[in-house]
Amino acid sequence: MDKLQALQQDVIHCSRCPRLVAWRGQVAREKVARFKEWDYWGKPVPSFGDPKARLLIVGLAPAAHGGNRTGRMFTGDRSGDWLYRTLHKFGFANQADSSSCNDGLKLYDCYITASARCAPPDNKLLPEELKSCRPYLLKKLQLLITVRVIVALGKVAFDSSYDAFRESGLTSLPTRPAFGHGNEYKLNERQTLIASFHPSQQNTFTGKLTEKMFDGVFGRVVEIFSR
Repeated sequence: MDKLQALQQDVIHCSRCPRLVAWRGQVAREKVARFKEWDYWGKPVPSFGDPKARLLIVGLAPAAHGGNRTGRMFTGDRSGDWLYRTLHKFGFANQADSSSCNDGLKLYDCYITASARCAPPDNKLLPEELKSCRPYLLKKLQLLITVRVIVALGKVAFDSSYDAFRESGLTSLPTRPAFGHGNEYKLNERQTLIASFHPSQQNTFTGKLTEKMFDGVFGRVVEIFSR
């Protein structure tokens, strides 16, 4: 087992945050009517993708009835529908949809992780939970040595990404930069951080995030890679 696989196993068996452990288990037991036949994952959700990726996507946390159900990041929920459709459009995924771990989805030159690996109540993480989960992100950054661009989906992911780079000594930026859709920052000579609104229903249904805006972020990633 290589170091990345070992880290994935550590994540799956993590029980550092009592509130999240209780919530993810409750959701897995009680389910919702439309998924009552599912055997929910109900554990921390590991990262997913190409270990030699140049693109790293950082999300917030698994959705209660998405990743917490299917066991894969952004799989089985509306946010994932947006994300994988866009990744497929720009050549980072072999298909445009993601419904389960057995759906045949593959990522190319792209790796997906999150600020936290357990579904939180009301999609809100406590500061101590983010801090407790950050070592996994730190280790991930150390292992994914080919990453050139980090796309952070939402402010929490953006802040977590910067904090992880700062703690690792991988950026010279002295203070956390401002979050805004499309904002771009050089973390160091090799790596760039790009901010995006999260493709949550709250953002996509209201038009805060449009398909054109989301495409713009990944179009910029392709542009950076073409240099």
